[in-house]
Amino acid sequence: MRKGGYGMPGFTKRAIRDSFIKLLNERPIAKITVKDIVEDCGINRNSFYYYYQDLPSMIEEIILDEADEIIEKHPTVDSLEQGLDFAVSFVLENRRAALHLFHSGNRDLFEQYMWKVCEHVVETYINTAFADSPIGEKDKGIIIRYYKWCCFGAVLDWLNTGLKDDIQALFYRMGQLKKGMLEEMVRRSVAGGAGIEENT
Repeated sequence: MRKGGYGMPGFTKRAIRDSFIKLLNERPIAKITVKDIVEDCGINRNSFYYYYQDLPSMIEEIILDEADEIIEKHPTVDSLEQGLDFAVSFVLENRRAALHLFHSGNRDLFEQYMWKVCEHVVETYINTAFADSPIGEKDKGIIIRYYKWCCFGAVLDWLNTGLKDDIQALFYRMGQLKKGMLEEMVRRSVAGGAGIEENT
């Protein structure tokens, strides 16, 4: 949730969010109502509608705010494997809730959330790791897009299989297998000069 201070209004909004996530870990979105949420967190319906127009607008804000929270918590990324761990942290902590979102009419929003987080961790790592490299901006952009696709695709595949794999072990092994690949891509870009930038 975006930080606006945790006075009473902030506390109430956070309670609504926490109750929704709790209920989502218990049942699909279609079986959650405003009544369920306000009863769970001990507020009245007017308090809910003070913060949210309706259930869909609340779901959208919570999903997008969750992405912002993860990004704020992790301003630096030491490796792509660590970044992937950050990207799936919400899913690992709320497995049933994540699957309920993924298999609901809100799947597009959930995918936006995953894309935004994957984009952050990949860009943060590559921009930091190769800050002093003479690689051209366009080539760096292509490398970022490639790893962003890999990150996002891996997470979607994991969700599609019902979270059956040990995703963190998979990330670690993937890191071992591709060790040096990113550095080689950067080396080739630098060795080729401006590369794509000269041809555009």
